[in-house]
Amino acid sequence: MTADSVAPRPASLRRRLVLAIVSASVALWLASLAIVTVIAWQETNEVFDDALEEAGYMILSATTDWHARGLPARSSAREVRKVDMQYQIVVEGRVIQRTEGAPKRAFVSGFDDDEGFADPQVDGRRWRVFVVRDEANRFEVQVGQRQDKRFDILEELAESLWLPVAGILLLLALVCWLLIGRVLQPLRRTANAIAAKTPSDLAPVALDGQPRELLPIVGALNGVLERLDAALQAERRFTADAAHELRTPLAGLHMHVQLLGRQHPELAAPFGKLRQDIARLTALVDSLLTLARLDPLAREQLVRQQVMLAPLLEGVLALHAPEAERRGIAITLHCALDTVQAEPRMLEIMLRNLVENALRYCPEGSRVEISAGRFDGRARIAVRDNGPGVDEASRARLTERFFRVLGQGQGGSGLGLSIVRRIAELHGMTLGFGAGLEGRGLGVTLDLPAP
Repeated sequence: MTADSVAPRPASLRRRLVLAIVSASVALWLASLAIVTVIAWQETNEVFDDALEEAGYMILSATTDWHARGLPARSSAREVRKVDMQYQIVVEGRVIQRTEGAPKRAFVSGFDDDEGFADPQVDGRRWRVFVVRDEANRFEVQVGQRQDKRFDILEELAESLWLPVAGILLLLALVCWLLIGRVLQPLRRTANAIAAKTPSDLAPVALDGQPRELLPIVGALNGVLERLDAALQAERRFTADAAHELRTPLAGLHMHVQLLGRQHPELAAPFGKLRQDIARLTALVDSLLTLARLDPLAREQLVRQQVMLAPLLEGVLALHAPEAERRGIAITLHCALDTVQAEPRMLEIMLRNLVENALRYCPEGSRVEISAGRFDGRARIAVRDNGPGVDEASRARLTERFFRVLGQGQGGSGLGLSIVRRIAELHGMTLGFGAGLEGRGLGVTLDLPAP
């Protein structure tokens, strides 16, 4: 099988729903994050502007000496401040006092108002500055904050939030997976109910408890099951009726041929061939009638009981012993099982078909072995021969109705192994085909279910 011939994996509705919900949640979360970021930026700017303004008035009120002097002493263990406000005292455009982080030249030169905000660029950096003059217009207090400090606070906020947000999104995906699984349980129950349908159980799927979205699908399926059940019932009735009606004329025809054979002994050969054809047709009718009776049965309808296996196998062997002796075929029996749980009549039909099939296709002088014992802890019944056997390709089709291996040169209806398969299904047995005796021929095994 090539890679191109591999069927694509079916899409998961549950996975699609989870992806759709989580994707929509992420998209909405990003949109809300953008809105929150804009609002937070505006509010942060207002808070910092108020802080700048308050600091400016405080410094203005506390300034009694506006003469030039040195910078404040630098602390050796100074920490990086997040807000990091810097101020200057400016007299006639000249900075006479400033903090260490403030530029040497005034933040703002030639400010027109007595107080207000400005956004200058000093030494390649953007600043947010509040300017206020004293009432005598002798000096200015300029309090500034770098714009990137405000961005740093937003970045720190984002770094602190991304891990909790990612955890919440993963939790959302898990919750959605579990909730969608619970929501889809009716769909799985309906699928299991449909999968449990068999040709013998085509009852409508119950509509009670079905979600509204599934009702049209289940209703359409019930219509198909009803039509299929009607068609199968009609086919079974026709097969049973036709097989039943054919048995009487075939029996009469067989008697007439025998009578004509006695009246015309010179035509013994043609009449003998005709009797064989009638016998084969009668066997076909019997097989069709058997299948017509088996098909409607369900496993639950089967009445099983403890069957003494050795007497049953001896009876099957005795039934076929004359045919085997006539053709020089040796039949042996090895039974190591006392009892099996089965329907006696069906088990006998199955074993008779297997032995008849082996005798029909084995040439003269062959061997057929019937055995019963335990294999891997399970009861097994096997019928093996050392005849011509069946190739691997044909073994897979042996249980198909009316299938016959070409080139065998033997008559048959092609229904014997179909009957065996149907009885095995009703009993829960495992039917297998393999090599026969001495690595030749065909071996048919029936593994019975554990008690």
